[in-house]
Amino acid sequence: MRLRSLLPVVANIFGVFIIVALLGSPQSFAASQSSDLPAWLRANVGEGEGQIAQMVLQRARALYQQKVSKGVVKNPCYFAMDATRPNVLSDGKLGRRFYVVCESDRSFRAISAGHGGGRNLNGIADFANGRRCAKNFGNAMDSRLTAGGAYVTAETKTSFKGYYRVSAKQDAVLIRSFVQFDGEGKAANAREREIGGHPAELLRNVCLRKDPRSPYANHDGYVPFGTLEDYAGGRSNGCTSWSPSDAGQIIAIVKNNPTTLYIYPDSADIEAVARAVPAGRPLSVVGLYWNTSCLNEIGAPKFWPEETLGPILAQYKKDRPAPAQQPTPVCKGQ
Repeated sequence: MRLRSLLPVVANIFGVFIIVALLGSPQSFAASQSSDLPAWLRANVGEGEGQIAQMVLQRARALYQQKVSKGVVKNPCYFAMDATRPNVLSDGKLGRRFYVVCESDRSFRAISAGHGGGRNLNGIADFANGRRCAKNFGNAMDSRLTAGGAYVTAETKTSFKGYYRVSAKQDAVLIRSFVQFDGEGKAANAREREIGGHPAELLRNVCLRKDPRSPYANHDGYVPFGTLEDYAGGRSNGCTSWSPSDAGQIIAIVKNNPTTLYIYPDSADIEAVARAVPAGRPLSVVGLYWNTSCLNEIGAPKFWPEETLGPILAQYKKDRPAPAQQPTPVCKGQ
């Protein structure tokens, strides 16, 4: 009985040694990852606030250089995101985990970004994420999960969302831009999933207000009117969401000039960390990386592949058809 109880532990430790064999020693791994970084960029490498983890930067930089060499990308800047970092810090401030790197002018910037909120299917499957740390990742349709990996920014779509009140006598219009991502590997269905980047703002409690003079009025002279919500620091439907001010700058960088985005972790990283955690070995010892604060909070991450989660979501949707969409009500007093 004692030998049988030890088998899972032995298997986990054996798996860790396999990872070490594949990646090499931690010292050689670290040296190979940082040796070609310019000094100014190396100064931003680390796991402190405002810094970028070495593995995340190396992956993002390699993807960018690959796409530049193939003529896919000419943009002088590239992006990275570390979805293992906390979205909200212990002091309540937003964690900075999305990175804009422009090597030609030696600029590095870290900003906040949201992660996929996932879903809880009422006892069937729970793959929901908290506001602070992401535990669940995936690439299934309607999963609302972040899928890490390699992306290239594609076209930017801009759409009118409606009006909202900014003062007692003044309204403003919400026009939101969306940057489509094209992914590779497990993230190759990004366009199908409508995955991209956009400002973290939307309208709540929308009603229709009579305004025939508006250029956005429908054929009956009505426009949508609601309450503006800024959900920077919240969760998304799997897209990458930025604060409105940061989004404006990022969208300007990629407009008519695509670039790369590497989102860490990808599915292989998640599965390797999930195997290594039960063995009780520090991840750095086996050449793996996860933000320590979030790993302590989530225990171990999980990747939900399309082939596993897709049928569950499809059956859930079939068994619980959405109610018929009700028409948007007319605003009171109209």
